[in-house]
Amino acid sequence: MFSLLYDLAPSWTSAAILWTFFIYLAIAGSILPGKVVPGVILSDGTRLHYRCNGLLSLLLLVGLLGVGVWMNYVSPTAISERGLELLSATFIFSFLVTMILYAAGCKSRNQGSSLKPHFTGNFIYDWWFGIQLNPQFMGIDMKFFFVRAGMLGWLLINLSILAKSIQDANLSQSMILYQLFCVLYILDYFFYEEYMTSTWDIIAERLGFMLVFGDLVWIPFTFSIQMIKVYWGWWLLRNKVDLTTAAIIANCFVFLVGYRVFRGANKQKHVFKKNPKALIWGEPPKVVGGKLLASGYWGIARHCNYLGDLLLALSFSLPCGISSVLLSYISSYSTSMEGKKR
Repeated sequence: MFSLLYDLAPSWTSAAILWTFFIYLAIAGSILPGKVVPGVILSDGTRLHYRCNGLLSLLLLVGLLGVGVWMNYVSPTAISERGLELLSATFIFSFLVTMILYAAGCKSRNQGSSLKPHFTGNFIYDWWFGIQLNPQFMGIDMKFFFVRAGMLGWLLINLSILAKSIQDANLSQSMILYQLFCVLYILDYFFYEEYMTSTWDIIAERLGFMLVFGDLVWIPFTFSIQMIKVYWGWWLLRNKVDLTTAAIIANCFVFLVGYRVFRGANKQKHVFKKNPKALIWGEPPKVVGGKLLASGYWGIARHCNYLGDLLLALSFSLPCGISSVLLSYISSYSTSMEGKKR
């Protein structure tokens, strides 16, 4: 227990890593070119615009880190060696930033849809769910920023663990399979980043601790639970799982089916929200109640995108083997429901 508490204590190094990451994302997101996507029209008739340059930000950051590693300026295992302290540092940051958001919202006199404060009189409720829809800092939309940070943070955690496994001569089929699936999933998110602008989290949820914690802590650290072993480090670094050829093929099949359903359903939803008359599977869309799509995947089931996300979460867990899949899949299940915004 004392060892765990010691490992969880944030250090100046973990704080520096975290702040450098956020500063890079703020600068890159502001200056790198990218498609500017209009958000939904808000209740007051205004709409925000989002610069979708997440993929370019990702590629540039990975390139810069690669050069840093090659020149011995950056340790590729810095994150994997400080996993728990980075977890606690990110949690503390999430708590502090949401307290600041609450305080700023209380002082706001803006009556626009994005910044008008909404109070219930219950501090815990207002802090947890937030009181402003789209708070900004120096022109940066905080909600969009935190989602991007969480997805990119997940990638950096995985890459550092991959580097650690190579350094320790412990690279396994399970590690390769897990890394491959996660990289494809994360790249897909950034390739279709504009779809995020039409999700419920962006258009309707206020920014409070629930969303900030979900984006910055829950997504990157829980999605990598397949590689976590509770006290002593990362699961797949410490446990070798031998997969048969049939198991690898089955795992790939689960991933591909999950991806097809997940991406197909979300694409149909996004296209329908942007253009309600756009064809779905070559036919005019069927609509219930004027707004509810009932064609394509959405005519088969109400939330096929959740089914796809669950299959993807299962494919992330299967490389750990059947003996450990229950714990990791349950965690991935919880994360996939939190990450349904994608």
